[in-house]
Amino acid sequence: MAVTLVNPDGLPKPEVYRQLSIATGSKLVFLAGQVARDADGGKVGEGDLAAQVEQAYLNIGTALAGIGASFDDVAKLTVYVVDWSPDKMPLLGEGVARAAAKLGVDPVKPITLLGVAALGEPDLLVEVEATAVID
Repeated sequence: MAVTLVNPDGLPKPEVYRQLSIATGSKLVFLAGQVARDADGGKVGEGDLAAQVEQAYLNIGTALAGIGASFDDVAKLTVYVVDWSPDKMPLLGEGVARAAAKLGVDPVKPITLLGVAALGEPDLLVEVEATAVID
């Protein structure tokens, strides 16, 4: 595997993400932000943060599978959530857990979570971009 996840000594050891990843592959993959749209561009989970997170993560898995990679190759995620507040964390976690179960992967990665005022379309609550490393 091209990505090793680490929580080094001297830093907090969160359960829901890792502090860093060590990538040893030869190709970097930069995936555009994924949102709650199905393969036909249809809206998924309108008004439902957990459903939108799940779909965004599933879209990452689908995109990576299309190039012979998987979610396990993800080195870093950036998650943008509209009107973020800490009380939304359970919904975020629920969506991630459901996607991880469907993908059969451990979703714990280095992650940056950003609250934003809006995304590209008014119905979108979350956008997730990924960087992966493959051989």
